[in-house]
Amino acid sequence: MADLFDFDPKPVAAPSAAASSAPHAEPAPAAARPLADRLRPQRLADVVGQEHLLGRDGPLGHMLADGRPGSIVFWGPPGVGKTTIARLLADATDLAFVQISAIFSGVADLKKIFESARLRRSNGRGTLLFVDEIHRFNKAQQDAFLPLMEDGTIVLVGATTENPSFELNAALLSRARVLTLRRLDEAALAALLDRAEAELGHPLPLDAEARAVLVTLADGDGRALLNLAEQVADARETLDPAALNRRLTKRAALFDKSGDGHYNLISALHKSVRGSDPDAALYWLARMLKGGEDPRFLARRIVRMAVEDIGLADPAAQRLCLDAWATYERLGSPEGELALGEAVIYLALAPKSNSAYRAFNAAMAAAERTGSLPPPKHILNAPTRLMKAEGYGAGYQYDHDTAEGFSGQGYFPDAMPRESFYAPGERGSEGELGQRLRRLAELRARIAEGG
Repeated sequence: MADLFDFDPKPVAAPSAAASSAPHAEPAPAAARPLADRLRPQRLADVVGQEHLLGRDGPLGHMLADGRPGSIVFWGPPGVGKTTIARLLADATDLAFVQISAIFSGVADLKKIFESARLRRSNGRGTLLFVDEIHRFNKAQQDAFLPLMEDGTIVLVGATTENPSFELNAALLSRARVLTLRRLDEAALAALLDRAEAELGHPLPLDAEARAVLVTLADGDGRALLNLAEQVADARETLDPAALNRRLTKRAALFDKSGDGHYNLISALHKSVRGSDPDAALYWLARMLKGGEDPRFLARRIVRMAVEDIGLADPAAQRLCLDAWATYERLGSPEGELALGEAVIYLALAPKSNSAYRAFNAAMAAAERTGSLPPPKHILNAPTRLMKAEGYGAGYQYDHDTAEGFSGQGYFPDAMPRESFYAPGERGSEGELGQRLRRLAELRARIAEGG
C-alpha cells in the first residue's frame, strides 16, 4: 500500500499527452487529493520516524553516501513510509522507479517489467523495482527476481508487514538486506499533525485532550493519522475527546489473524502467563479477542500453556482450562470469553514447572535414537506356548504382591542403560512428586543390592 509523509509537496503534475487529447481532461485540483497524498515527502530528509535508517550513520545513509544502492526488504507496519522511502531512494540514485503490488501482479506482468528493465539498462539507466506486499508472491515468483538482482538489471526493494524470515525465500533474503521500519512514535505523529495544519491553513479544531486521543487512535500509522485528521478538519466547533470519537470512523486494531501480528500477540499472552503476570496476560487476551481472534484457538492455546508451563506443579490447572473451554462452547461469545479470562488469571498465578515438558522431550529424543530396541522379555505377555518357550514373561514380578508395592524391575530395553527423564521441581505439587521419586530410587538401589 502507498505510504505518506510530508510537507513541501510537489506541484501537481501536468496531464499526459494522451490525457490532454481527451475532451474535458484536466488535472485534479490539489484540494481533491487526500491529505496524506498532498503531504507525501519530496526529500528523504523530510521522512519522519525512521532516523535509525536514514541518518548519516544509518544503513540507508551509508548506501546513499556510497552511491551504490542495493536490494532491500522493508519490514514494518502500515503507514510508516515504506513506499515513500523506496520512491525517494530511486530519485536520489537516478534510478527509474517502477512500482507493483504482489496482490495484483502475476507472471505476465513481471515478464513485461523485466524486459523493460533490460531495455532501460541497455540504454544506460538502472531500475528500482518496488514490490509492495512482496510476501504474497509464491516461491516461483520470488525466484524470478534472483537473476536480475544478481546481474544488476534491477535493484529490488520489497515491502512487507510480515516477518521476512517466514514469508520470503532464503535465496531472496540472501541477496537483499532486511531493514526494519518502526511504528511512528508520538513525536513523529505530532510533527505530521503540524504539517497537516500548515497544509490545511488552519489549526485542527481539537482541544489538547482530543489531539492526544487522535494520535493514540492512529496507533503509530502516519497515513491513518492524516486520514483521521482530514475527517475532523472541517468541524465548526472545537472537539473534545467525546465529540471526536462520535465524529470519527472507528479504526480497527492492528491484528491479522493469519499474519505476523497473530503470532506476536499469542506469544505475548503465553509469555505473560509464564512470567506470572495476570494483568499483562489479560491485556493480551483482550487484544486478541478485540482483534477478532477465534476464541476456540485461544482456548486450545490456554490448555497448551497449562500443560507446558504449569504441568504437574498444579495438575488442577489443565482441568480448569478444559472446563473453561467447555464453558465457552456452551455460552459462546461474549459471555463465554469470561471463562477464558478466568483460566488465564489462574494460570498466571499458578506455580510453574516445565519439568514434565522437558522430560517428555528428552524421552522423545531417546526414542528417536533407540527406536528399534525391543522391550525386555520379562515384561511381555506370553499368550502362546511358543512365546513362553521363547522366554516371554519369564521372571516378571507382580508389583502388587511385593511388600512396598514396588518390585524394582527394569523396564527399559536390555541394550539400553536406564535413563532419568523426569526431574521434578520443588514448586507446588511437584515437591511431593519429587519425594516419591527419591523414595523409589532408594528402593530400586536397595533391591539391586539384594536388600
